[in-house]
Amino acid sequence: MFGLVLISIITLMHVYVFWRASTAGFQHRFLQKKFLFGAGIFLWTLFFAGRVYGHSHAGELARILEFVGMNWMGILFLIFISVMTVDCVTFFGLLFPRRAPTLRRLGFAAGVLLSAIALFQGLRPPVIQEYEVQIPNLPDELNGTTILALSDLHIGSLLDKHWLAKRIDQVQAEHPDLIFLLGDIFEGHSLSPSELMPVLQGLAAPLGVWSVNGNHENHGTDMMPPMEEAGFRVLRNRWMEVRPGLILAGIDDLTALRRSGKDSDIVTRTLAGRPQAATILLTHSPLQYTQAAQAGVALMLSGHTHGGQIWPFGFLTKHFYPLLGGRYQVGKMTVIVSRGAGTWGPRMRLWNPGEILKITLVR
Repeated sequence: MFGLVLISIITLMHVYVFWRASTAGFQHRFLQKKFLFGAGIFLWTLFFAGRVYGHSHAGELARILEFVGMNWMGILFLIFISVMTVDCVTFFGLLFPRRAPTLRRLGFAAGVLLSAIALFQGLRPPVIQEYEVQIPNLPDELNGTTILALSDLHIGSLLDKHWLAKRIDQVQAEHPDLIFLLGDIFEGHSLSPSELMPVLQGLAAPLGVWSVNGNHENHGTDMMPPMEEAGFRVLRNRWMEVRPGLILAGIDDLTALRRSGKDSDIVTRTLAGRPQAATILLTHSPLQYTQAAQAGVALMLSGHTHGGQIWPFGFLTKHFYPLLGGRYQVGKMTVIVSRGAGTWGPRMRLWNPGEILKITLVR
């Protein structure tokens, strides 16, 4: 259903963008109208092939089709937004009719420029984003504990095991005490556990590598059992005491649970029965943060939103996830929402690059 809706929306965007291209004066200056029509059909076909064939098959051809098709989708979106903005300002050419074609050409130019910036930010390595978080009742021996948290890697055909290996090197260079995997580590297609686990096992920390699942871990092969077999500590609606005085709790993806109607008070039930101790909650989707604060959580870490990934898409994302990205204070609880290390769909980000969280816990 999601794929059908996405294809329908992108098809309408193609119709609009190439219709507007035919009224922007391009065909008189550079192009014939039939060339614009042919280009529209060709690019729509690339997108369709990338989404349908590339997204569901393995191999080099599928990878190339998905890369080209998904990036064209992102470029099309930014051109659509830019040209639509011009049309809204000019009431579709009713205001400034003589200048409307020129303004539309400027809209196309703005869309191309934004796309170039987004591709640069999306293709560059994620940055290390540092935070210092005060934790009440943190034991003296854990003062200064460092955490590296990875979210939304989306390892699959576009972000492969070689890209993953570089991210692991980036994490291990920080010498963390704890490593958290905050979900959507895997895209859900193309690569098997046997290919990924030997690479992922390069993650190591004195206090362990801990993981929760995301919505993409529910697609295709269930990667949680192979992760547990590989030595990762998977928290599925449970808590564990890492050291005396420090509790880690993990929740299954709240977005998936909400869609299935199984998210009712899951945070409170998961946190019940734990001893009095500093508590860190890992949950892929930044939801039920009020319940977590009321339950006495000191720090909640999430991902999922990608920080909106491509502006201005973040305005829509923020409607569903008010904590879009960065640091928030909910009562006495600190919430940090990662915009993710990888990307979904287009290898594009506007405006911020991907990130890996580095958190230092202090009393």
